[in-house]
Amino acid sequence: MAKLTTRVGKDGKTHYHVRIRRKGAGEVSRTFARLTDARIFIQSTETAIRDGKGDLVSAPRKTLADAIDRYIDTVIPGKRDQRAPRLQLAWWREYLGPHMLQSISPAKISEARDILQRTDTDWTKSKRKSSSPRSKATVNRYLAILSNVFTVAVREWHWVSDNPVTKVAKFKEPRGRVRFLDDSERERLLAECQKSGHPLLYPAVVLALASGARQAEVMASEWAGREGAKPVSVLNLKDRTLTLFETKNSDPRVVGLADSVVDVLGRMRSDHPNIARWVFPGRGGRKPIDLRAPFLLALGEAGIENFRWHDLRHSTASYLAMAGATPSEIAAVLGHRQLTMVKRYAHLSESHVSALTRTLGDSLLKGPASKR
Repeated sequence: MAKLTTRVGKDGKTHYHVRIRRKGAGEVSRTFARLTDARIFIQSTETAIRDGKGDLVSAPRKTLADAIDRYIDTVIPGKRDQRAPRLQLAWWREYLGPHMLQSISPAKISEARDILQRTDTDWTKSKRKSSSPRSKATVNRYLAILSNVFTVAVREWHWVSDNPVTKVAKFKEPRGRVRFLDDSERERLLAECQKSGHPLLYPAVVLALASGARQAEVMASEWAGREGAKPVSVLNLKDRTLTLFETKNSDPRVVGLADSVVDVLGRMRSDHPNIARWVFPGRGGRKPIDLRAPFLLALGEAGIENFRWHDLRHSTASYLAMAGATPSEIAAVLGHRQLTMVKRYAHLSESHVSALTRTLGDSLLKGPASKR
């Protein structure tokens, strides 16, 4: 049974004291500065008791800031991409950090979600402004990281009884951007890459198009046979494979390479016999090279607009679709766990599917029945 009393402190401020008796387990008490927080605590505590989660009643009083700090210390270090989650969590910490975990309702998160979309503050250390409000997809990523914080707080830390983010609707995202090189653009780009003053640009673009690997996976490729720390990806010319270890979804995969691609990479290595570790080494060979500037220059010389390095990956998927690969096969090459990510390429295989049905129709009418 809960008892709520109002108290006025020496500072003249009103405080709300809650006492909840638990049968066979004594009582739990909390003091709040806001009546709303006190009522939410009563509701969540009584719900936990009814659901047999009595250990949550005695859980330490923690704010969202406490949860975010612990998450950053214990969970973020294990993530492949750490910068984006840290920036996203910085926003949540700033906006809802002082609130007790038990008091953060779906309504509060929904309100924050709408503010998040309208504002254009880039929550870096400098708090500088970005050029436009956040997209719906970006807001959904913010909600996803907050949801994960609550999930860990519920399942592992037992700081709160449920995850309020699961009750907040996400924005419907527009269909993913699909920009790929047509045959003419591809020929022009490769020609400009070959003419580029940078000898590693052409082999890098060829490997990206042939493998569908992400930019970081291509740039961080290492030659096979080297011992040491676990690599991001390994290029083996003898086996004609690119093995990706540190993928976005943490599932290693092996991509087979055509003989013509291996020939390009083999000639590059012959021309640069001093390459020891990185397939595409930077100056001094201590880290991978950054090819953004020569790539943009080659795009300009080829007259190709609205194209990014990541679109080379879209190009690979598009070529596979037009060659008749199934969504499952495309997903396997790109390393997607869900087919929803490759459905954007489905329309490119329509002509192939039509050809299959025409072939099927012809085969059905062949034989004695067709001669009547």
